Amino acid sequence: MPKQIERLTEWHRVVFEKDYPALEALLAADVRFRSPFFWKAKEGPVIAGAILQAATAVFGDFAYHREWVDGNDWALEFSAKVGDLSVKGIDLIRWDDDGQIVEFEVLVRPANGLQALGMAMAAKLAEMGVGL
Repeated sequence: MPKQIERLTEWHRVVFEKDYPALEALLAADVRFRSPFFWKAKEGPVIAGAILQAATAVFGDFAYHREWVDGNDWALEFSAKVGDLSVKGIDLIRWDDDGQIVEFEVLVRPANGLQALGMAMAAKLAEMGVGL
């Protein structure tokens, strides 16, 4: 099985099983996380891991649909529910050659779903004791 397919299979396992220790292990020490909510990237595995963990908690009916893998660069299309709103999005993930995530960017639409996601994420991160 090619390295990228193994990595994609592991990514799905981590996300859908909510394996947070494995998630943190996938994040490089210099990982940069970009979100529609922040004007500047959040850096480091602690904050990136907390954001990704919160996202898995607030998204309902999360599913990946289409996936583009080009070496270490991925684009994963997803859909989810935030409360009673539906959102669509793309996870743009860049890996290093050691199998760790060095960049993670999330794009989400529509605007009302993005707003609901922002409020849900802020509440979940506060509950987790994470300040941004």
